[in-house]
Amino acid sequence: MLDKIRVSNHQPVQPVTHPRKSEDPESLTAEREMAQYQPSKEEMKKVVQGMNDFLYPSTIHVKFEFHDELEEYYVTMVDDQTQEIIREIPPKKLLDMYAAMTEYLGILIDKKV
Repeated sequence: MLDKIRVSNHQPVQPVTHPRKSEDPESLTAEREMAQYQPSKEEMKKVVQGMNDFLYPSTIHVKFEFHDELEEYYVTMVDDQTQEIIREIPPKKLLDMYAAMTEYLGILIDKKV
């Protein structure tokens, strides 16, 4: 499809290629270790608090909150003057529905087994 798209000077658009990563076994091992690293809950809280502190001076601030049932973070944008939540990413209602569905599916599977 990209070869059929033309730009104003009538040259075909070339697809973007990414440079190949090193095939060195040591670098591959390091990449695997970094991909498998999971920070602790305390480390995550410290990083999130640091981001919240960094973003505090603006009139609209971004707040990172923890969803207890899913054990995932979501973002809320809050107006400092009215304390109104402007936007949630992803929406908390969606996360609540997802948590309820996974709990329901878990109950169904537990009862059938």
